Amino acid sequence: MSYESYFQTHREAHLDELKQWLTIPSISALSAHKDDVLAAAHWLLDTLKRAGLENIELHPTDGHPVIYADYLHAPGKPTILVYGHYDVQPVDPLNLWTTPPFEPEIRDGKLFARGATDDKGQVFLHIKAIEAILKEEGTLPVNIKLCIEGEEEIGSANLPPFLEANKEKLAADAVLVSDTSLLERGRPAICTGLRGLCSLEVTVTTALTDLHSGSYGGGVPNALHALVSLLTSLHDDKGRVAVKGFYEGVPELSPLLREEFAKQGVDENKIREGLGLDSLYGEEGYSFVERIGARPTLELNGVYGGFQGEGSKTVIPKEAHAKITCRLVGDQDPQHALDVIEAHLKANIQAGAKVHVKQMEKARAFNSDPSHPILQTAADAYGKVYGTRALFTKDGGSIPIMESFARVLEAPVVLMGFGLDDENLHAPDEHFNLENFDKGLLTIVEFLKTV
Repeated sequence: MSYESYFQTHREAHLDELKQWLTIPSISALSAHKDDVLAAAHWLLDTLKRAGLENIELHPTDGHPVIYADYLHAPGKPTILVYGHYDVQPVDPLNLWTTPPFEPEIRDGKLFARGATDDKGQVFLHIKAIEAILKEEGTLPVNIKLCIEGEEEIGSANLPPFLEANKEKLAADAVLVSDTSLLERGRPAICTGLRGLCSLEVTVTTALTDLHSGSYGGGVPNALHALVSLLTSLHDDKGRVAVKGFYEGVPELSPLLREEFAKQGVDENKIREGLGLDSLYGEEGYSFVERIGARPTLELNGVYGGFQGEGSKTVIPKEAHAKITCRLVGDQDPQHALDVIEAHLKANIQAGAKVHVKQMEKARAFNSDPSHPILQTAADAYGKVYGTRALFTKDGGSIPIMESFARVLEAPVVLMGFGLDDENLHAPDEHFNLENFDKGLLTIVEFLKTV
């Protein structure tokens, strides 16, 4: 039986099985769902056992457990470590879901449920691809290890220590991950870069109390004015971050990389119109895809202070706040970025105001070499199933643990995603297009058989 026939024969059973996993509300961010996250882990343990994997283990952490399994019966062949996560995002706002988030439903060729595409559905593809090869051929063409965690949606805080403590157990020739997207329907992509991240909260304070704007206006500092002036100083008029030292470690875009970006054929007017914008905006001298994939950013995520209720209140606020995140590229050090931003803020604060900075998240950028043979094999596997070879892309988002895998295990990371950007991951009505469920299974089989 061909693998295409095999998966068609078992399709309904596979989808029913995936639906069972999707009914478990494994929301790692909410302590009320701690038992549900554990239930999802145990569901995975049972499923891996039925698939024919061996040495299946649940490893407790200070948070949610890590699941390990392997099948190591291909001496002399590569070892592939499959990574994924079984935790999901919160579901709010619940009223915007067409059907309940943990009652999976298929509509218009799409499977709707929280976790359908991020990441239970994509992890499930690997399990069923491995199971299919074992059932059809009795063994695997490569050695397989799996490391599936329950904390990706809350930053994977306990996974780096697990990687360090289990380097020998997890040693592999490549790390295979499906937690990204195709460029668009029918156009596969392999992400060779993810931006890093750092974040901070800024508080500007002035007087001991809010003041009447009639009695004090024009004679004392205003925290909102001071904050707005300070935030304006963070960029120049060409969209470039104006913080001294911020671009340390940022590589110039090579002609080859710019050519790869151009191959994506992104229609900037279509993006602009789809977003309801009069124009796009960003660092001068770079295209939209270059800005979001290979350039660093400093973004304001929230600015607030003073009176925000209905009507008017003539007050001079004593404090104002901002939340800032930066996306980082290349060799930018997130700690260095935070330090130079804090120094800039303190050097440019308005007279009579004080600035307080709280440094928060830190994650380095991840990069891989698209010329590596195993990435080329992955691109060929897509080509055989989708009829078009995968392009190599840079993703503007961040999956902090990817850099840890590459560094700790000293292995290339292959990001073979099967989602689509419009599948509402992290939003109401999350779904997984079943066209990519079907083709994803075949692509993973093809990759494992040819790597």
